[in-house]
Amino acid sequence: MVLEGFLSHRAELHRIGITGGLQWLNGSFMENVELLEGRPPNDMDVVTFADVSTAVQAALTPDDIRILTDNPWIKDNFKVDFYLTLLSDHPEALIELAAYWYSMWAHRRSQQWKGFLSVSLDPAFDQQASDLLAVRKQEIQNEQN
Repeated sequence: MVLEGFLSHRAELHRIGITGGLQWLNGSFMENVELLEGRPPNDMDVVTFADVSTAVQAALTPDDIRILTDNPWIKDNFKVDFYLTLLSDHPEALIELAAYWYSMWAHRRSQQWKGFLSVSLDPAFDQQASDLLAVRKQEIQNEQN
């Protein structure tokens, strides 16, 4: 399930020590493609603008780096098409990237206007989201039986 993968990937970011910043969420997961196109979403597109301290960067292991940079592996394991931008990057670069992602995500492929969701990287509500997801999965399983 896409949402479980997203929350699991966030948990890995938090485990590494990345808890500051925000994520922009988009893609077919956010577009209700079940209704619009009659298919389930394959993944969630996520751009992460992260505050990563030099101490966290210095402590990264090869597995941590994979969780941050190996997009095909991330997509296979977490159902997340992941892009990382460091908030410590030069301001002009951040502005250019924000403009790029906005231009990419402001419309559906049909050119219909749409938005995207911005969520904090703060892990404060992630457990609650996971718990709610587990309850909903159980409800769906009960409905199917």
